[in-house]
Amino acid sequence: MTEFSPDEAEQRKRAVFDSMAPRRQKHILKKGYDRWDPFEEPKDPIDIRKDKTKRTTQMLVREFLQSRRSDEYSNSYGRGVLDLALGIVNEDDYFRGMFEFSCWYQDLLKKEGQI
Repeated sequence: MTEFSPDEAEQRKRAVFDSMAPRRQKHILKKGYDRWDPFEEPKDPIDIRKDKTKRTTQMLVREFLQSRRSDEYSNSYGRGVLDLALGIVNEDDYFRGMFEFSCWYQDLLKKEGQI
């Protein structure tokens, strides 16, 4: 891909933004125009996306559930594990928030002698 000067890159970015529908522009402005990159490379297909440990979502879920006794979890539990694994591998802030809260809460319970 051809490299552009910062001014040229901003002009191209503005041209893409200006050509969008107002609803899409509003969505970008809500997330932050400065952080938006219309020219970023697409992410890997979801089935080969890996986390920092080089595991796919499927590998993480299988490894985690195999570490549990099958009578300790339900289908709903497994769906929750899958949803959280997908969110973490995809670096979704919604799931990162749930994960960080869960870690914090477990530390709080330990600190207060509840577990």
